Amino acid sequence: MRKVHSVVWKEDEWFVAKALEVEVASQGKSEKEALDNLKEALELYFEDQAQIDLAPVQKPKLQDLSIQVNT
Repeated sequence: MRKVHSVVWKEDEWFVAKALEVEVASQGKSEKEALDNLKEALELYFEDQAQIDLAPVQKPKLQDLSIQVNT
């Protein structure tokens, strides 16, 4: 059993769930559905891998950034 951190947000009518240690994301009509779908996607992603390498993430913190974009 491995622990993976995730972040969930709402885009229009969908909830998006994204893993922080690997580039895997999923969506659902509810937060729970998005997380359940992410769990399934991660299990499929790692299914055939002999060794699972996860980028170390400790105490993730959601931060807002202000950026300047030239349009």
